Amino acid sequence: MAPATFFCIILLVNFLATITNSCSGSRPKSSPEFPAILIFGDSTVDTGNNNYIQTLFKGNHYPYGKDFEGHVPTGRFSNGKLVPDLIASMLKIKDTVPPFLHPKLSDKDILTGVSFASAGSGFDELTTAASGVISFSNQIHYFKEYLARLERIVGEKQAKKIVGRALVIVAAGTNDFVFNFFDIPTRKLEFNISGYQDFVLKRLISYIEELYDNGCRRIAVSGLPPIGCLPIQRSTQLWRDRSCVEDQNMGAKTYNHKLERVLAKTQAKLPGTKVVYVDIYQPLFDMINHPDKYGFEETKRGCCGTGLIEAGPICNVLTPTCHEASKYMFWDSIHPSEATYKYLAQYLKEEVLPKLTTNHSQNIAHVHDYFV
Repeated sequence: MAPATFFCIILLVNFLATITNSCSGSRPKSSPEFPAILIFGDSTVDTGNNNYIQTLFKGNHYPYGKDFEGHVPTGRFSNGKLVPDLIASMLKIKDTVPPFLHPKLSDKDILTGVSFASAGSGFDELTTAASGVISFSNQIHYFKEYLARLERIVGEKQAKKIVGRALVIVAAGTNDFVFNFFDIPTRKLEFNISGYQDFVLKRLISYIEELYDNGCRRIAVSGLPPIGCLPIQRSTQLWRDRSCVEDQNMGAKTYNHKLERVLAKTQAKLPGTKVVYVDIYQPLFDMINHPDKYGFEETKRGCCGTGLIEAGPICNVLTPTCHEASKYMFWDSIHPSEATYKYLAQYLKEEVLPKLTTNHSQNIAHVHDYFV
């Protein structure tokens, strides 16, 4: 062999060894704290499931997605990303969380988690009866389908480990109170506000127990926002100053206090589980009352259209939008802007997730190990 040829081979071997070591070094030596993210709830966490069902509750048209990558509507009810996307990115799980009903969901998507949420959903089955959206019980049905597919990919033992350490977010309840009690008082025929709160909480706890029975062990449950300060709720009162509806806010606060207590009791009953309350009321209320702290110029109206009533089908391609959505707390008359979601995601990461994590680690293969 000629010396020049031998020298080139040595250089090539060294180069390949360097690349291999570099790649090995870039892979995490241990699994991320949360190997996957699983989402249940309503439009605040629906990343596009309603695109694939027959309902008017869709966000798959412009101007939704106006500030999303590629400026495309994805079914998310905002101008950009939602909290699940943002928190998944912060935790280095994935950049965005796909909807479970997406027809091209990959095995890698399954390994790192999906959203089962559906805009318009709630804990009360009556909430979804007329709208055709995915009820919470059906979201759990889809979760069981997800588990079966996950087991086919990695095996039953590994699937249990992934789900057991996954970040599970449950965010719903607003639609229950708006659709069934405050605006359309169907449940007022059966309950006073306290009784309906207890009814909704009972449904919620039954769902958490079902998630537990199917392997979930790290569950973050969102409380209600200041419902009476949503732009559309301000508009329904026809008050000139468009102030917040105080009785609705009080109802949300009372529910949240009950929720926090009942979650603590639920965690005590479910061995090896962490069930954590997520207070979104106070952060959002602070944004409303101190907009300058967050760079907001408008907190009483949405960016879409007049900002008073537009949402879903009436926030559409023919509807004008504000110049800069990041200056608006709300994107439409119901849903927060991406700027608001960024603050909530940061709060979740700093204040809530540490309560879900543990010091000990378990032997869970990194998802990349299945795609080498």
